[in-house]
Amino acid sequence: MAMKDLVEYIAKSLVDDPSAVEVTEIPGHSSIVLELRVAPDDMGRVIGKSGRVANAIRVLLRVLAAKEGKRITLEIM
Repeated sequence: MAMKDLVEYIAKSLVDDPSAVEVTEIPGHSSIVLELRVAPDDMGRVIGKSGRVANAIRVLLRVLAAKEGKRITLEIM
């Protein structure tokens, strides 16, 4: 499963409006930036209390990226 697909799957599972979830991948030679966009009402669900949900997603992505020898950044827009 690609990292973009993983973020999209997790985000759609968390939000009330899965059709508004959009993940954009911006590749670089040694790093990848993933931009996650959700409906304004669902922003709190994706970020979580004190950013716990967002940090958990970032940890999963870091593990996957490390296996590929890359660095990854998740930006929630």
